[in-house]
Amino acid sequence: MSRPTRRLAGVAIAGIAVAGLVAAPAVAGNGDGNNGNGKGNTTATSNNGKSNNANNGNGNKSNNGKGNPQGPLLDIQLLSFNDFHGNLQPPSGSSGRIQVGPTDVDTVNVGGVEYLATHLAQARAGHKNTLTVAAGDIVGASPLLSAAFHDEPTIESMNLLGLDVTAVGNHEFDEGFKELQRLQKGGCIDDGNGANNQDSCPAGTFAGAKFQYLAANVFETATGKTILPAYTIKNVNGAKIAFIGMTLKDTPNIVTAAGVAGLTFTDEVKTANALVPVLKKKNVNAIVVLIHQGGLPPAKTPFDYTCQGGGSLSADSPIIPIAEKLDPAIDMVISGHTHQPYVCDIKDPKGQSRLVTSASSFGRLFTETNLKYDRRTNDIVRASVAGSNMVVTRTVPADRAQTALIAKYTELVKAIAEKVLGKITTPSVSKTQNAAGESSLGDMIADAQLADKSVVTNGKTPVIAFMNPGGIRTDLVADASGNITYEAAFTVQPFNNYLVSMDLTGQGIYDLLNQQISGLNAASNKILQISKGFTYSRTTSAVIEGSVAINGKPIDKEATYRIVTNNFLSDGGDGFPAFKAGTDKYFGGLDIDGFAAYLTANSPYTPLVPDRITLVK
Repeated sequence: MSRPTRRLAGVAIAGIAVAGLVAAPAVAGNGDGNNGNGKGNTTATSNNGKSNNANNGNGNKSNNGKGNPQGPLLDIQLLSFNDFHGNLQPPSGSSGRIQVGPTDVDTVNVGGVEYLATHLAQARAGHKNTLTVAAGDIVGASPLLSAAFHDEPTIESMNLLGLDVTAVGNHEFDEGFKELQRLQKGGCIDDGNGANNQDSCPAGTFAGAKFQYLAANVFETATGKTILPAYTIKNVNGAKIAFIGMTLKDTPNIVTAAGVAGLTFTDEVKTANALVPVLKKKNVNAIVVLIHQGGLPPAKTPFDYTCQGGGSLSADSPIIPIAEKLDPAIDMVISGHTHQPYVCDIKDPKGQSRLVTSASSFGRLFTETNLKYDRRTNDIVRASVAGSNMVVTRTVPADRAQTALIAKYTELVKAIAEKVLGKITTPSVSKTQNAAGESSLGDMIADAQLADKSVVTNGKTPVIAFMNPGGIRTDLVADASGNITYEAAFTVQPFNNYLVSMDLTGQGIYDLLNQQISGLNAASNKILQISKGFTYSRTTSAVIEGSVAINGKPIDKEATYRIVTNNFLSDGGDGFPAFKAGTDKYFGGLDIDGFAAYLTANSPYTPLVPDRITLVK
């Protein structure tokens, strides 16, 4: 929208001082004693509560936790999810499936906020005392339907959904903390009615979130105060439960510099533990941590395998040392960030069982946790805490309010979706790979990534780009006039992945090229799409030594090269662990933004004949 009268000035929200973290901090504006008084809900109750030890998955459920019954008990339900990423419509491809059986082909189609809303409503039925909470990345890296409107549709959807509180995640900082504060408080941006493919307040107003964002470990450096409240206390029919919300302390390393400029991120354990005495002074003993950091279950396992089905979290899971060191007064940890499903028991510093959960991503699962609150001790009965992940199938009726919201923004997004980025000289650019595994569209996307200036840092410019073929969802198709619209480009790359530049050794490059056709990719090869100037030859089983070259010059295995890829591959996705060995990683902009800019800069574009990879038979 373009009316300056609706522009939101910077919102100043009082929080806690950085200097107050070790001693009991002075906390202001943290939503003490508010709402949550029993929404009336749920049928599907957690009935297994196997809460396993994260390191062995033995299904322990200890009775030695704090808060043993000493008075009248109140049953309370917590529904939770994480990493929604603006997926209002059912996500497509693998992002819209969840594994339910022993093999990775045993999947069901899941997700879509219309169905998530229905499942949550059904889960609440019969529960007088219920809260719905989240562990961050509700917005950011969202599909076009939400991203085109600065994720305002997702905030409105969460309001309809009945979300009570969420931690911030790293993606909440994609557009900077002032924008995050605007999403909380409401107001509009003067962004030129669709300039830069985004349009704030297309219907005229934006009221902001009815739920509370929490950011206990994120401080505005200039003021020393948290950018949003550190905690909130929910009063559920007399039961006071505090929620502390945090993102991972390493957020600055995985978000663009502009997104975290002027902010300080503090240690998760020190931050949460310092708030425990603050809450106890308010006679609040029931404490739940919402944290945007997570665990790593075994690959290609069912959603309920870790830790309830015999599996365990990897020992190097970032959430384990955090959970192990959080104050024993904290009753439960709801986590996210890794997009993984698990319901585990990670012992607290006193050796007591403590539930740690995560519900995958994109609204494909939610976690139902049931517990008892002792009104005499004002505390959660630790031994009563039992949780399970629930599948968000698409077989239930769609929630009408969510359907109407989606229909509204589907109509409004047309102005952005139909924006012409440029022209191509053929009816389409094909994603079909040749015998060597290379496609014309793959070449085009890799060239676009190499040309993206957002990944240049400290004078280091990438010389090679790598794109995973599975991230290219369809051919790039022009309209009858040869125009490529934003919607057409977004359909090709709908995942809103970030571009990540990094240093790799020549040996590392050889390793990742061989991983295309070995290991996890031996049975079904995944040939990476590569940028201009980079060439190599391969057989069906290995890359040919000495053939890997940049502009005709063979690479040196001992030398270091700057490359660019997307964050999915950067994290070792699609069976490419060699990317994880990259150093000096730097997050740039979204891949779709780079692709769109390339289309405009190179219009009209003529597809190239793939000739960068040679298959030697």
